[in-house]
Amino acid sequence: MKPAARKAAFVLAATDHGTLIVNRFDYHHRDDGVPIGVGFHLLESAACEPGQVGVEVAMLELARKLRGDGVVAVDCGANIGVHTVEWARAMTGWGEVLAFEAQERLYYALAGNLAINNCFNARAFHLAVAARNGAMRVPQADYQRPGSFGSLEMRPGANNEYIGQAIDYSDAATAEIATLSLDSLQLPRLDVLKIDVEAMELEVLEGASLTLARTRPMLVVECLKTDKDRLQTWLEAAGYQVYGMGANFVGVHRSDPARDLIRPGKE
Repeated sequence: MKPAARKAAFVLAATDHGTLIVNRFDYHHRDDGVPIGVGFHLLESAACEPGQVGVEVAMLELARKLRGDGVVAVDCGANIGVHTVEWARAMTGWGEVLAFEAQERLYYALAGNLAINNCFNARAFHLAVAARNGAMRVPQADYQRPGSFGSLEMRPGANNEYIGQAIDYSDAATAEIATLSLDSLQLPRLDVLKIDVEAMELEVLEGASLTLARTRPMLVVECLKTDKDRLQTWLEAAGYQVYGMGANFVGVHRSDPARDLIRPGKE
């Protein structure tokens, strides 16, 4: 029998970030007409968030300058790995990346992109980073239909963003995934931490509070779907100077010499 037709959703693309596995359906046109989606930007302009990535790489290089080799970066909400791949390539020989992605199909692409770009100093984990170790149920997008997959929120809420397709948060339509707090990793060193987890940013920070107090990494935290005042208050209470960078807060600990060397808000 002839096999059923299959859509070629994930494809290889030559991008400014290297050869990447990209979902060609990763797009959604918002009500204001603005297109969003990592896949859309990679296929339309061969790059995604190049300005932010450039700032992050500069932060990694600054960490090396001030703290020496052995730089450690963590990417929470890595999607298909644009930031992870760029970081790993930049830190070849002197640093490593831990990348976490909760969406199973995006995780597969993330792992493939690390392999195809020979990022031997990066590791990928299919986990949801949260306030504590345990488990949670997460929704399942249809990756063969258009949608901004990176905008998918793991938890249901009254104001969940419409990503281009309806999302069912019922028990029958969700799958269980392990959750992990960064504190449980007991990292001896952490230099840069990126958190882009669609409204779970404060949960991630709460689960990393001991690590932040001990290692004082530079931070890039998305603030699109989290109460900005609450997030800024949390970061400042943890000893951080907070700068704006597009849809993100950048945090540099007040005791960090990097505070006088980086002004991401001016990028």
